[in-house]
Amino acid sequence: MEHRQLGHSGLRVSRLGLGTMTWGQDTTTEEAASQLTAFIDAGGTFVDTADVYNEGESETVLGGLLGDVAPRENIVLATKAVARRTDGPFGGGASRGALLTALDGSLRRLKVDHVDLWQLHAWDASVPVEETLSALDAAIASGKVRYVGISNYSGWQLATAATLQSAKPAHHPLISTQVEYSLLERGVEREVVPAALHHGLGLLPWAPLGRGVLTGKYRNGTPADSRAASQNLSRYVEHHRTERATRIVQAVVTAADGLGTSPLCVALAWVRDRPGVIAPIIGPKDTGQLTGCLAAEELELPRAIRAALDDVSAPTITYPERRMD
Repeated sequence: MEHRQLGHSGLRVSRLGLGTMTWGQDTTTEEAASQLTAFIDAGGTFVDTADVYNEGESETVLGGLLGDVAPRENIVLATKAVARRTDGPFGGGASRGALLTALDGSLRRLKVDHVDLWQLHAWDASVPVEETLSALDAAIASGKVRYVGISNYSGWQLATAATLQSAKPAHHPLISTQVEYSLLERGVEREVVPAALHHGLGLLPWAPLGRGVLTGKYRNGTPADSRAASQNLSRYVEHHRTERATRIVQAVVTAADGLGTSPLCVALAWVRDRPGVIAPIIGPKDTGQLTGCLAAEELELPRAIRAALDDVSAPTITYPERRMD
């Protein structure tokens, strides 16, 4: 697997990330171990989790596999904080106290002394951004965090945080932003992508397969073993089951048929090679799905097919972005 530098930093990650949102709930420990082994064997290094995934169980499962299944030194370990975990005064949010408390909890569950990438999971308007960013500095100074990034920030939020962080004497810049980005979700191209490129942040797309819809599995109904049939994840998938999505999925299927590959590979290769994208983060249900995703590493979309997919999925661009274009 190829590797790319993450933003304006020296940190190199595999150009495909392994997401663990379902670990500890829909994905068993045994299946998680199988996925992690297959991912590393394929050359993958970047593994992403969060403190609130399944109430911390995702981190716990991953922490139990580090060392035995996957040597810690072979993993670029990323997690997140901000989302509400408990009702206590430090149980969530982006205050300095809440963030540093969350970090200690993540390290305990992961059974490590540091994480390679610590990300702010969301913007918290109730806390001064300067206070939030001070927690990032404290985490790096403590040695518990190597690099810092953000997730689910809008364009102006990204620009504000990146500008303030880069202006500090200590200069621990934000190096990444994690956002939903796929052929079905291109809204980030209006402001987030230009802001990330301007400030040197690498893009880490989550749900790069349109929450599974771009694989084509839902064209003729809802498979019983799919996420759309899961009580926990059905709403997550239904978000992208629209008439517009149907047209885009058909274009992806047509492209896959012409290339002799799978719709999954076409959709993943498209977002992987978009401007600013470093590593799409996949969340396979099982090792079979992971193997299908890894096959995209061999695919480079022809220019004509990429252009056709661009056209059928083009987002609506209005003032002022259209005027600037």
